[in-house]
Amino acid sequence: MPHQLSTSYIQDSIGLFRYYKKLGDRAMAQCPDEALFISLDPESNSIAIIVKHLAGNMRSRWLDFLTTDGEKPDRHRDTEFENPPATRAELTEVWERGWKYLFDALEPLTEAALTRTVTIRSEPHSVMQAINRQVAHYAHHVGQILFVAKHLTFTKTGKWESLSIPRGKSADMNAKVAEGKFSQSATLFAAKHK
Repeated sequence: MPHQLSTSYIQDSIGLFRYYKKLGDRAMAQCPDEALFISLDPESNSIAIIVKHLAGNMRSRWLDFLTTDGEKPDRHRDTEFENPPATRAELTEVWERGWKYLFDALEPLTEAALTRTVTIRSEPHSVMQAINRQVAHYAHHVGQILFVAKHLTFTKTGKWESLSIPRGKSADMNAKVAEGKFSQSATLFAAKHK
């Protein structure tokens, strides 16, 4: 399937968010259960804590996205770094709930909404600025999840399945794309995926 050029900022943003969710899904799926709850050092967060923080942020930012401040008065951000979910099942439920807030808010938006103003901590942002802010924030934290998951999974099992192009395989990937046999963009940015 070839990459589809899009001029829709919203659809491209949704694709990026789905990509980052998929990376997190795949990293956590490889990670042994106990490793989801390990911090690498006292200043680091476990995957479970990062997920709890992301879900808290997503609820705050995306619930009633166009009509209320993105920092909800009932959000207590500091508590997102305490008492993480205790099991993989609880962690998965928190993760999925957070992403549902995001996709429920973005999927019905039209391009006309991009110039509307929303607030985050009382500061005005265009919808486009608010989306960009969250893409950067979530990419940062999903990167942390990947780093911790890869480190702990490899340490505990001696294995890790690459989530992108495996080492030493760049030339193979470039050849497949050039021959039209594979589209990394179409795969990574698929409009719909679980």
